[in-house]
Amino acid sequence: MSKKEASPQGEILQRLFLSSAEITRQLDNSLGAIHGVGLTEFMVLQTLAAAHNGSLRRIDIAESLGRTASGITRMLMPMEKVGLVEKVSSARDARVSMVKISEAGERILEEASASFEQKAGQVLGDLSNKQTASLLECLRLLPGG
Repeated sequence: MSKKEASPQGEILQRLFLSSAEITRQLDNSLGAIHGVGLTEFMVLQTLAAAHNGSLRRIDIAESLGRTASGITRMLMPMEKVGLVEKVSSARDARVSMVKISEAGERILEEASASFEQKAGQVLGDLSNKQTASLLECLRLLPGG
């Protein structure tokens, strides 16, 4: 039986999947070894830091990172335990639990951001400025971009 070749779009999705997995592995290893957080925890801290007042509902974090609410809840529990995030009540609705980046979380985010940028340079450093701009433009057109 012959193997059917993927369409150009199919090949793009396959390559994006494999590249994403490898980049995630490298960033998890790098951020974890130096700062004690993985890529997803880093992205949660980044999302919270960008939010108004540094706090969001769990569902908002999940939606912004393409995760499930239950997955985010499971991830936030150890982050809260080590003091990177904290629960706060919503000013509008006391029934709503908000998550806020803590001072320790802000410090870790600042330090990890430098490592993230360094790793980004290593991973994508072979791209020219024109290639980088073109790739970024294309990725912004994709779902989640």
